[in-house]
Amino acid sequence: MAEEQPVVAVTGATGALGGAVARLLAEAGVAQRLLARHTAKLPELGTPVYAATYSDREHAARALEGVQTLFMVSAHESPYRQQDHRTFVDAAVEAGVRHIVYTSFMGAAPDAVFTLARDHWDTEEHIRSTGLEYTFLRDCLYQDVLPSFVGRDGVIRGPAGSGRLAAVARADVARAAARILEAPRDHQGQVYTLTGPQALTFDEIAGILTRVSGSTVSYYNETNEEALESRSLSSAAHWQIEAWVSTYTAIAQGQMAEVSGDIERLTGIPPLGLEDYLKHR
Repeated sequence: MAEEQPVVAVTGATGALGGAVARLLAEAGVAQRLLARHTAKLPELGTPVYAATYSDREHAARALEGVQTLFMVSAHESPYRQQDHRTFVDAAVEAGVRHIVYTSFMGAAPDAVFTLARDHWDTEEHIRSTGLEYTFLRDCLYQDVLPSFVGRDGVIRGPAGSGRLAAVARADVARAAARILEAPRDHQGQVYTLTGPQALTFDEIAGILTRVSGSTVSYYNETNEEALESRSLSSAAHWQIEAWVSTYTAIAQGQMAEVSGDIERLTGIPPLGLEDYLKHR
């Protein structure tokens, strides 16, 4: 007799990544429940839905009762993200969850140049400290967001120098996550780095965007001072501006240049390159 498939909970299912994972699991017939702040926005997949937020331990624990494997999509960037993640992980422990599959970030470390990767390290360490089984998906920057880096004048600006970026398509991360969640026991204790098939400079990225869009895109290598000053014109908080700029400085220092084969090993299919992604998105 086959062992019963663990019940999986998917968070962030109203978003692009969580929603894609939920759809793939539904297609594969995996028993799941969907968690979100606003359940009315959840995809209709014939699965149970629960309202829950990362910052409300009591409600989150109730929503997670009976769940064995939790797919935890990292929360939106905020000054409170570390605290909210810890609260939600504690709710999972209280509810009896056995295994957390967490979407972290490439190079997560307490001293990562990309400031938000430090949040992910904090969450990883807190999950480890609970004694729960874990799988960490350390995603590189998404290919999906690169077109938004282009200014109205057709220029990408940032202090990335000639550093390289192994950006990954969000759809490839979803495929890898779904494969793990179909057989989570096979991936306990694993840390995967999810990247695209090549590491590109921003000059090369600009060239690809030019070819695909038909509009000229170029790259200007700002100094750190120029980057901070240009972004200070927005209404964003200082921590957010630092995070934006550190995306580029982390690339300049080689912290997003590793090309990993984990997506192909997990799914049997190579990840999309940036040009193919842009052509078919």
